Amino acid sequence: MRLDRSLFWYLLSGWIFLLSACGQSADPGAPGNTTDAAAQQPGRPGTPPSENPPDTPAGFDRKAARLIFTKHARCRMGCRHIDEQEVREILEKGKVNIRKSEPAGRPDPKFALEGKTRDGQQVRIIFAASQRGMVVITVIDLDTNWTCDCR
Repeated sequence: MRLDRSLFWYLLSGWIFLLSACGQSADPGAPGNTTDAAAQQPGRPGTPPSENPPDTPAGFDRKAARLIFTKHARCRMGCRHIDEQEVREILEKGKVNIRKSEPAGRPDPKFALEGKTRDGQQVRIIFAASQRGMVVITVIDLDTNWTCDCR
């Protein structure tokens, strides 16, 4: 009997530990346990993975609230006639080119996303997932070699 009681408490404490480690409560109505689809966003905890394209790397937030453009990216965007909305569309819907990405990059992982802009340009945009926000490093037009004086 003593062994059964010890096993019970051991299993119960393990279950409680797992729930707390996952940040979940056994009560579905508890704060933080939302099932409201409007409150969930791709790349964030509690979000169904099906909302992200299948090639989305783990931890890569395609719906980043903050885009940070480097000076180089702004210059390249100007030369290639690409605006912020087109960059955001590629972030949300573009295909990850893992061969051109650096998922183990330091200080931040870098991902190359490719796709077509609304005016038909085939582009590759390099993003770095930073704690400050999603950094846009550069913008490349894959079809046209634009004259540009970016340094």
